[in-house]
Amino acid sequence: MTRTMTGGCQCGRVRYVAQLESNDAYLCHCRMCQRATGGFAASFVQVPRKAVTWESEPDWYASSVIAKRPFCSHCGTPFGFMFNDGDGMDLTLGSFDEPGYFHPALHSGAEGMHEAWLDTRYLPRYYSATTESVVSHWKAAGLEVPE
Repeated sequence: MTRTMTGGCQCGRVRYVAQLESNDAYLCHCRMCQRATGGFAASFVQVPRKAVTWESEPDWYASSVIAKRPFCSHCGTPFGFMFNDGDGMDLTLGSFDEPGYFHPALHSGAEGMHEAWLDTRYLPRYYSATTESVVSHWKAAGLEVPE
């Protein structure tokens, strides 16, 4: 069953619609993805290129001789990864409007995996809406803490 999902960047300049056949996502731990996203891993949803419609086009950069990556040049949001040839692409999980729909199905680029970052259940948890430094900055801007 196909599900229509939407997504976009933090500033709202770039938006997309994706037709998905699955709610599977994956973590890529390769060093290129770590550097491209600034995270310990990149979380991706794999989709056929033809299943993605850009309502407003992202910018692209060549991340290597074999692939390119879409992003928003205004706010810096990374949107994914795409080989120069082939029919598929990966969209970043966090750029979807409803990232909670997806579930992790596999690890890729496991040679770069940082195991200590995979199971963090034992770490204390702090929430933005109750962290004084975050709340005070948003209040000073005359706004409430966003979700």
